[in-house]
Amino acid sequence: MRYLIPFLIAPLAFAHPETGTPPGNDPHTAVRTGNGAWSFEAVPHWGELADGKIIGPTHGGVVVDDDSGLIYVSTDSELSVLVYQPDGKLLRTIAPECQGFHAMAIRKEEGKAVIYGAQLNGNKPPQRVCKIDTEGKILLEIPNAATGEIPGGWKGLTAVTVAPDGSIFAATGYGANIVHKFDATGKLLKSFGSKGGDEKQFDTPHGLAIDTRFGEPRLLVADRAKNRLVHFDLEGNWLGVHASNLRLPCAVSILGDAVAVAELKARVTILDKTGTPVAFLGDNPNQAQWANFGVSPQDQQLGIFTAPHGLSFDKAGNLYVQDWNKTGRVTKLTKL
Repeated sequence: MRYLIPFLIAPLAFAHPETGTPPGNDPHTAVRTGNGAWSFEAVPHWGELADGKIIGPTHGGVVVDDDSGLIYVSTDSELSVLVYQPDGKLLRTIAPECQGFHAMAIRKEEGKAVIYGAQLNGNKPPQRVCKIDTEGKILLEIPNAATGEIPGGWKGLTAVTVAPDGSIFAATGYGANIVHKFDATGKLLKSFGSKGGDEKQFDTPHGLAIDTRFGEPRLLVADRAKNRLVHFDLEGNWLGVHASNLRLPCAVSILGDAVAVAELKARVTILDKTGTPVAFLGDNPNQAQWANFGVSPQDQQLGIFTAPHGLSFDKAGNLYVQDWNKTGRVTKLTKL
């Protein structure tokens, strides 16, 4: 029965406004997407810049500071990391030296929020993991003098996350397809994984998250080109496949027992604790726009995604989704 669920959900999951007009026809009208307990409204014009300015290329991630409510969006543009209020007003930009964070993670350390970013952008060499404060000050870089030799090299950095004990995990998903574990100072502790067709091997480990839903914390990996999420323990031991048959999963965000998955092929999927889909958000019927970096603003529809790359829940269950897009796109989905 489990395998029938996605097909039962799919007809309910396309974005649709209350008025019944096609999605995106009226950019001033909120658009609904999802179903049941996972119903949302896409907020018109959320995150747009003043005077018609564009964000610039979005090929990054999203994190939310639950204490302040502020939303941090990384970009490949000179704006680097944008800091938004929940209403979509741009508060400031930070960390110009960190332009090109491909993914981010946020956690509290010594009572203050800090952000870890996997800096991929080739225009800001070298590729590195940076820990910054919420004003953009760099607090730690990896590699550093304590790191040691990194197996497989450091090319193709895609993801970063941090365990409860402060251990840092980073993936070279565009390179050797290896996950590296560092201590809190950046010293390399171990490396695991490789590229290949075996079940325990990767093909583009693109997103990482710490999954605490099963007792002992686990590492959840978005193994993009294999269209799946997989679990490892924090020592790098294989635990199994959590979800499969996804559409190029790029990043995940966990809230309670649910996981939101940003799928590059034009939708966000909500999975329950068993890895079963329970809702599809913003699923795009136009396959020409799937994983398409070049979709222009005039061809985008509110509540319909083109290439979700990064996302985050806030503590109220709202979702902030970044599409991979040449001019920049961020959507707020308000939980109903």
